Amino acid sequence: MHLYGLIGKKLAHSFSPPYFRKKFRELGIDAQYEVFELDDISQFPELIAKHNNLKGLNVTIPYKKEVIRFIDNPDETSGAAGAVNTISIDRSTGKPVLYGFNTDVIGFEKALKPLIGNRNVDQALILGTGGAAQSVAFVLEKINIPYRFVSRTKQQPDFNYHDLTKEVIGHTHLIINTTPLGMFPKVDEFPDIPYESLTKEHVIFDLIYNPTETLFLKKARQQGALTSNGLKMLEIQADEAWKIWQRYASE
Repeated sequence: MHLYGLIGKKLAHSFSPPYFRKKFRELGIDAQYEVFELDDISQFPELIAKHNNLKGLNVTIPYKKEVIRFIDNPDETSGAAGAVNTISIDRSTGKPVLYGFNTDVIGFEKALKPLIGNRNVDQALILGTGGAAQSVAFVLEKINIPYRFVSRTKQQPDFNYHDLTKEVIGHTHLIINTTPLGMFPKVDEFPDIPYESLTKEHVIFDLIYNPTETLFLKKARQQGALTSNGLKMLEIQADEAWKIWQRYASE
């Protein structure tokens, strides 16, 4: 029986396990999907060696950037984005060969474009600097929207949260949260930005999907901003991951 799974930390309420288990049932596929919580990415090679029926993995916080060093063949997108969230494992030669992909890029682009529509978005802020933030940045570059990262420690030419004045927020009409702030179970947390400067001209995207509306989104919606959580993006990237696994399974 083929085994697929998810690596990351604190995975009890993850989207992927029920999603893929349902897909396997509906398609009549004899496969399992498990979660593999790793305390450190250094445990990754042991996981690969231990499960010789492991065919594919999804990767989530905080390992999307860290896992790259174990990938034998990253595709062009994951290499350019600097992050891998989907791994296909080929064992046909007896030794596992790992192929890396980034389906977050596809998911984010397809979820963002309809949200923006014909709005004139001339710049964006990306809250966070992890693997998901790199994928978001890749998409923004592709669709020609300038951006700045926001982190807890300032790295020129980017911002830290203290730099986010009312003026900065007022002139930045796309803000994407890629941090875990507000994610279940810590639903009382939210990024520290001047929400009072948000308007109906703003588009606010949160990659978090649990809860459905984070405090980040709620505060933005109360100011009239157009908001979206990360569920649509997640569904798209999961479908793309499955296509990859199926493609490699048939080769």
